[in-house]
Amino acid sequence: MLPTRFHVKKRDGSIAEFEVEKIADAIFKAAQSVGGKDKKTSKELAQKVEEVVRQRFTEGMPHVEDIQDITEEVLIRSAHAKTAKAYILYRHERTSDREKRSLILGEEKAAKIKELNFSHNALKILEQRYLRKSADGTLNETPEDMLRRVSQSLAEVDRQYGGSDQEVQQSADKFYSMMTELQFLPTSPTLMNAGTDVPQLSSCYVLPIYDSMESIYDAIKHAAIIQQRGGGTGFNFSRLRPAGDTVHRKQGVAGGPISFMKVFDSSAEAVLQGGKRSGANMGILRIDHPDILSFIHLKEDKQTLQNFNISVAATNAFMEAVLADEHYDLINPRTGKSVKRLKARNVFNVLLQNAWKTGDPGIVFIDRMNDLHGGRHLGDVESTSPCGEQPMLPYESSPFGSINLKSFVKEDQKIDWKGLEEAVKGAVHFLDNAVDATSYPLEEMEAVCKATRKIGLGIMGFADMLYALRISYDSESGFETAEKVMSFIQKTAHNASQDLAKKRGAYPRWEGSIHQQQGRQMRNSGVTAISPTGTISLLADVSSGCEPNFALSYIKTVMGTEMVYSNPLFERAAKEEEFYSLDLMRRIAQGGSVQRIADIPDAIKRVFVTGMDISPESHVRMQAAFQKYVDGAISKTINFPSSATIDDVENAYLQAYKLGCKGITIYRDQSMSDQVVTIGDEHQPDLCPECDTQLIDKEGCGTCESCGYTSCD
Repeated sequence: MLPTRFHVKKRDGSIAEFEVEKIADAIFKAAQSVGGKDKKTSKELAQKVEEVVRQRFTEGMPHVEDIQDITEEVLIRSAHAKTAKAYILYRHERTSDREKRSLILGEEKAAKIKELNFSHNALKILEQRYLRKSADGTLNETPEDMLRRVSQSLAEVDRQYGGSDQEVQQSADKFYSMMTELQFLPTSPTLMNAGTDVPQLSSCYVLPIYDSMESIYDAIKHAAIIQQRGGGTGFNFSRLRPAGDTVHRKQGVAGGPISFMKVFDSSAEAVLQGGKRSGANMGILRIDHPDILSFIHLKEDKQTLQNFNISVAATNAFMEAVLADEHYDLINPRTGKSVKRLKARNVFNVLLQNAWKTGDPGIVFIDRMNDLHGGRHLGDVESTSPCGEQPMLPYESSPFGSINLKSFVKEDQKIDWKGLEEAVKGAVHFLDNAVDATSYPLEEMEAVCKATRKIGLGIMGFADMLYALRISYDSESGFETAEKVMSFIQKTAHNASQDLAKKRGAYPRWEGSIHQQQGRQMRNSGVTAISPTGTISLLADVSSGCEPNFALSYIKTVMGTEMVYSNPLFERAAKEEEFYSLDLMRRIAQGGSVQRIADIPDAIKRVFVTGMDISPESHVRMQAAFQKYVDGAISKTINFPSSATIDDVENAYLQAYKLGCKGITIYRDQSMSDQVVTIGDEHQPDLCPECDTQLIDKEGCGTCESCGYTSCD
């Protein structure tokens, strides 16, 4: 007869005490997946499982597989067929998952992996991209090892501020717990490089480019070093004299910013970031630069500058001129003098047409970025990170990390505000430590970064949070939830930064800042910024950034490997509402959306919207809702259907400006395919061959308002 407390042999050969609570929890999870809500019944069924185990194993020790076999029997005999089926499916999935782990990591390492909440798709990404390897490609660490490496190396920074051994270990445990529970993850450079010989933890740097050959090629060299270590770079080319301008020393003419951008792009193409990914760049040019029209057309062929996102830096003066239908000046940066006046509306139209065709360029509202920048007293923001989420000064950088909002929705469909508060505090501590822990490629970078101590705490899993709360993304409740959650995160993050300032001191360039004027001693000049979270949202198995889900079921190719994803919250809702079937999931995978599937309840369709189900106006409203409570900026794409018109794009750009966004990036579905682009009717106005702005077409004869050129049949 088994004793009162008995033990079970696990799959890896270790011995553990039998815990009836774990059986009850497994049964309840299976019941939940088919709509069950009764924990009491789950506990009673678990007790029956224990009784049968005791009856059968009068001698010897049961194996974990024996326990699971008996659990299936008890569920079936107790007339809980649906729960039994769900339990069997769950058990099968776990077995399949273990097999996949073994294939990915090898049996020996897979057997040692603790349950870290990583899916097998996440494990593939970790193995291919993050886990350390020997020269022959053999894995040298498990996911647990990686998270220990990251958490311990970041916690060690506490010693610089008087932290004891015990305090350092407490920080390491806190950081490790947040990451293993997928409540918070730092960006890829931190996961890859923390605790290594070259700990470059910051994702992105802004490099200044001055109007000299020495400065240009220094920037190219420095960008290559940063990208090789796994970072991205942002540039503003507005200081460079325009194409055709005077070059005094050689009595020649300048190539202009466009020619040099292509050199930067070629360099990025040649650099493989740490052997893991190709270079990423943001290229910006002011709207009043004489080469602005060439810049706007730069990616029109869909081949040029493959390693660049580009954005126009639109000034308040330009936007107001657009709204008032007025002219504005193009300024030669070498002389500071006006060289031409263009009609703002015409230039804006060219910008809209190219964004409609290719998604490029985007717009950053540069004056707004500067007016709201915590380090405004130190100079102008030059550029942003490659995805636009962080405006930065020359040589500035920012470590990024994101809170997984999905983790903070409780079973009763309420937000765990206390848990969220603790995670935000821990994340601010982590990211502030990252400023000190990183290895900077240049002395200038280290000086600036440690002077401003800017960090970028963002979010991911927002769309999944809304699914769990049963709130539609494009509803008033959705916008209100965005403001409520982000205002809470910002307030908590600012308080955490102020608490750190009390212990460690304010950022060195605090005097003269907006924060000093407000009477707030801050550790960091900027605290919040919303990144796209690309790969780390895949690791956490949640929606990216503040974006809606791309689809409810889809196939994604990561590092050359196809991975199938389906949204677990939708699957759970389908089972609870009893319309789930494998055939249905296959149908959804074909289109990604559920809106046109007749046998899905309307209430479910309203909640489970995806990116292309949402109007561009609602996309912009959501970005603006978040921007109210974000220090930096937001990486977000405003999605348009392929049928969208240029007028639709214009409305979104103007809406973003009026609602207080710091920039806007749009993408029209299929605009990067080989489709034949047609706009409007056959009398669509052409572009002026003299100044490249749009003609006013009058039945085949038009006059360019910018330069006076006339074209008639």
